[in-house]
Amino acid sequence: MVLSTLPGQSFPLGATVLPGGVNFCLFSRNCTSLELLLFDAPDDGRPARTIHFDPELNRTFTYWHTFVPGIGAGQLYAYRAQGPYAPAEGHRFDGSKVLLDPYARAVAMGNYDREAAIQPGDNCPQAMKSVVVDPHACDWEGDAPLRLPYSRTVIYELHVAGFTRHPNSGLSPELRGTYRGLVEKIPYLQSLGITAVELLPVQHFDPQDAPAGLANYWGYSPVAFFAPHSGYCSRTAPLSPVDEFRDMVKALHRAGIEVILDVVFNHTAERGADGPTLSFRGLENRAYYMLQADRSRYADYTGCGNTLNTNHSVVRRMVLDCLRHWVTEMHVDGFRFDLASVMDRDEEGRPLKDPPILWEIESDPVLAGTKIIAEAWDAAGLYQVGSFIGHRWAEWNGRFRDDVRRFVKGDAGMIPRLAARLTGSPDLYRQPDREPNRSINFVTCHDGFTLNDLVSYNEKHNQANGEDNHDGSDLNWSWNCGVEGPSDDPAVEALRQQQIKNLFTILFLSQGTPMLLMGDEVRRTQGGNSNAYCQDNEVSWFDWTAVEREAGLRRFVQELLHFTQSRALFRQERFWTDLGPEGIPCVYWHGVRLGEPDWGDDSRSLAFVLCCRVSDDHLHVLLNAYWEALDFQLPPLPDGQRWHRLVDTAQPAPGDFAAPGQSPPVEGCVYRAEARSVVVLLAL
Repeated sequence: MVLSTLPGQSFPLGATVLPGGVNFCLFSRNCTSLELLLFDAPDDGRPARTIHFDPELNRTFTYWHTFVPGIGAGQLYAYRAQGPYAPAEGHRFDGSKVLLDPYARAVAMGNYDREAAIQPGDNCPQAMKSVVVDPHACDWEGDAPLRLPYSRTVIYELHVAGFTRHPNSGLSPELRGTYRGLVEKIPYLQSLGITAVELLPVQHFDPQDAPAGLANYWGYSPVAFFAPHSGYCSRTAPLSPVDEFRDMVKALHRAGIEVILDVVFNHTAERGADGPTLSFRGLENRAYYMLQADRSRYADYTGCGNTLNTNHSVVRRMVLDCLRHWVTEMHVDGFRFDLASVMDRDEEGRPLKDPPILWEIESDPVLAGTKIIAEAWDAAGLYQVGSFIGHRWAEWNGRFRDDVRRFVKGDAGMIPRLAARLTGSPDLYRQPDREPNRSINFVTCHDGFTLNDLVSYNEKHNQANGEDNHDGSDLNWSWNCGVEGPSDDPAVEALRQQQIKNLFTILFLSQGTPMLLMGDEVRRTQGGNSNAYCQDNEVSWFDWTAVEREAGLRRFVQELLHFTQSRALFRQERFWTDLGPEGIPCVYWHGVRLGEPDWGDDSRSLAFVLCCRVSDDHLHVLLNAYWEALDFQLPPLPDGQRWHRLVDTAQPAPGDFAAPGQSPPVEGCVYRAEARSVVVLLAL
């Protein structure tokens, strides 16, 4: 069918709803012929209309554009691009492949088949389709990003589908594993005391990018950076993923919970030379990807077969446009950048002194009120924790994870490192004006063991991933407490529970912004799988029966979080190790004897006092990772005050935490900290 069109305009990129129709625009420098395909339904095997771009009328410099009257939001579309197929020159055009718009605001899966995009020939019947979205069609009902300071933030890393997909979630089948399902569980999130959810990737990804018979569960396989993943939507209409995601954001904001997206601007689902042609490769391979010297091979700094060329001017613009889109049109509160150090590399893979993309993200006025968090390393050895560029970036503190794990495990030589992690890692973050809460402290995250598995397994058990247990890191600093895997031994289970509480207590008492992993508060297990990226099943899902089964641990987490978040001491925006009011330090170090911390390699204990003159907070913390009980001297207090036991992880629930006003007083001037325990005393 021939459809009358107008030349259109070269901005904005993507599909833009205008009065009377839609303007389509995309970038391709070396394309020789372009077609716009319009579809009536997601599973249509052939376009209802095909529009040919005239290079004279529909091209301005490197931008192809046309205006199609009579269509609007909800229209399904895709592209075909002809051009040179010359891998040695970096070109991989293939006119037989149907391509997504890099700026697509929504994606319809239809009858998508990844293999059809890999094999030669036409894949139109098995291709994904882009969807036209009108960003102004949403009633936000007064919603806006919350802009909570880091000092009042507790992050909960959460998988949208895995949080509610389990049959025991209590939700109807159509809501399980969806944005709407997450909304139903907001009261649970509120009860924990978290203030932000960090969502594993929701940028539309390829679920088929996984070993045979498995699925890409985590979502680190993007194909459409601007589009919410359609697989997390409870409805099938093409625009429903956008509407449902926005409704989820509004509901979380009403509950006082921020939304942080884990964004993947380091690679795409097109992978290496033998991967599928889905979008970027078929539109301008040389611009979108870093290529090796002979250009027929992809540079791989991500471990995923390709590397997005984010410091190319066009790709850099796309990334910034995408972030602005999620903030202005989807109202998210911030971003965690997966393998952010990749964005520090130039087109030849060399680290840049001043990477343009990272500085532009930091300084962009639209993003100025958002949280920007870097995973400050990549898969090719670039590790920048403590040295990531900029003044505003926060960082996942991988050193915190490793050092706290090793201390609680009982490794030697950890006391000086532990002291630094407890106090905001000033050894790593030396900028004089840096806020300590920009250190994102965590012990576990999606990548690696859950907290339960960290204390239950010495070795990873990833056989189910189909890679002969070679995938995932071998260096986890875990300890199984004497038995590999599940145990019926009450002593082993008691020790594991105690170690989990030790880790939680150190996390929440440390200066910085705490992040906990979905389900750790109820001992979610992955059976020792440390790399469950392809396990979209009960291995990864939240088991809701554990909420009651582990009620004691959940209460411990709730109470401890409530305590730390309600005290001015834990909302400080300057390092504790700086001088406090009137020149009084906020932290004093001790050992089993007052004023005598043992910094030696053989030491496995540390004590410290935290005080805040402004709020009159005064804590004494005892950390004993030794395998025997230790007696700690207690600092003297003014007349009328006594030390009260707030936390003792060696006590069974509910005695492990006693809220102020209910905490028992400590008799004498010595406290016995049991083997492998943490004690927190409060002066009252």
